[in-house]
Amino acid sequence: MDQIKKFSLFVISFLPATALLAADGLAWHGFLQTSHASRLGGTSDSKTASGDFLFGEERLQLSLSGSAPGEPVNFQAKTDFFHDEVAGENRLEIREANLNYAAEAFEIRLGRQIVTWGTGDLLFINDVFPKDWTALFSGKPLEYLKLGAGALKGNFYAKGFTLEALAMPSFEPDRMPSSDRFVFFDPFSRITQRTTVKPKGDLENVETALRVARPISRWDTALYAYRGFYRSPVMMPDSFASPTALTISYPKLAVYGFSVQGPGAGGLLGLEGGFYDSRQDRFGSDPIVPNSHAAYLLGYQRQLGADFTAGLQYYGEQMMRYDRYKSSLPAGFPQAHELRQLLTLRLTQFFKYQTWRLSLFGYWSPTDEDFYFIPEARHTLSDGIWLALGGNIFGGAKDNTFFGQFDKNDNFYLAMRYEF
Repeated sequence: MDQIKKFSLFVISFLPATALLAADGLAWHGFLQTSHASRLGGTSDSKTASGDFLFGEERLQLSLSGSAPGEPVNFQAKTDFFHDEVAGENRLEIREANLNYAAEAFEIRLGRQIVTWGTGDLLFINDVFPKDWTALFSGKPLEYLKLGAGALKGNFYAKGFTLEALAMPSFEPDRMPSSDRFVFFDPFSRITQRTTVKPKGDLENVETALRVARPISRWDTALYAYRGFYRSPVMMPDSFASPTALTISYPKLAVYGFSVQGPGAGGLLGLEGGFYDSRQDRFGSDPIVPNSHAAYLLGYQRQLGADFTAGLQYYGEQMMRYDRYKSSLPAGFPQAHELRQLLTLRLTQFFKYQTWRLSLFGYWSPTDEDFYFIPEARHTLSDGIWLALGGNIFGGAKDNTFFGQFDKNDNFYLAMRYEF
C-alpha cells in the first residue's frame, strides 16, 4: 500500500508538468534488467536471513523528460519498479524527479536529484551526498551507488565562475549493509533494542552545500563547503560496561575543501582535499562521535595502449586530537589509526570494437591491512543489450577494519540489461 501511495503521489505531482509539456512532446526511455549475486563458498552465520544469496531482482526503469514549448522550463523523472527476490517484495523507487528553469546566467532545479562533486574514482571527500554501499558491495551497476535527495539547487554563471548552491530540507542517510544479508563487525551484536534517531525536518537542520568552480588554463579548480550531518550512523550504548540498548544517530558535520584536475605527466592528474569538522566533538573527547579529520586524495589516469587505461589513487585521512581519542576509547574497543591510508587501482581493457570490456578496480589499505577487489567482464550483445559477470572480493588481517569485516561476503554477480 505504501508503494502504491508513493507511485500515486509521483504521478499526481507531475500531471501539471506533463500537461504543460504535451504540446512539445515528451522523450522517454528506460531498461529492463535482471541481476543476481551469491556468496562464494557460503556462510554459516545463522543471523544472515538471506542465506547465500545477497540479492536477486527484476527491475524496470522508466525515464521521462521534456521541455515547455517556448519557455525555459524542463522536467525529468526516473522511476524504478523492481521485485526483490530475497525479501519477496515488490518495490518502487523514485530516483530522480525535478523541475528546472534555465536562463542565460542561472539555472534553478527543484526536486529529487543526484549530485556528484569532486575528482575521486570511488573515493569521496567533497562529494557529501547520499550513497548506497549495499549496491556497490553486491554488484549492482555502478550508477546505483549514488542516491537522489530532495533539494533546491541553483547554478549561477558569471565571468568564468560557476557557483552551485544547494539546500536539502530532508536528511537522506547512506544505505549501509544490513545484518539480514551481510556479515560484518558489530561490537554490540547481542543488543537487539535499537532506536534510530534521524535529524528532524527543522529549519536549523536544513543541509546546505556550496561549490565555486573556475577553469584556470587547462585545469578545473573548485572550492567546496557543506554544513549538515554524517551520513553514516554512530551507535551510542546506554552503558559501556553492560549495555542493554543502543541509540543510532547521525552527528553534525561541516566539510570545507578544494579540488584541482587537469592534464599532466602524459595523463590526467587530480588533487582533492577537505577538512571534516565534527561539530559535536571538536575536542575529540567523545569515543562514539568521529573526531575531526583532514582528508586528501591524489589521482592519476593514463591511456597505456589501444583501448587500455589505468588509474591510480592515493588517499590519506589524518585524525585530529588523536591523543584525546585514545584516552577516551573504552576498553576492548578496536583502535583506529591516526593516519589511515588507502591506495586504489583501476584497469580497463576493451576488445572487439569495444563490445567486450574487462575491468578491475581494487582498494588496498597498508594501515588497515585490508582490501576490496571488483573484477568484471561486460559484453555488449547488440544495441541496447549487455551482459555483465563480476565479483566482490573482501579480505584483511582483522575482522573489524572497513573492508576486512566483510570477508565472509565474497560474492559473484550476473546482470543482463535491455535498454529501450
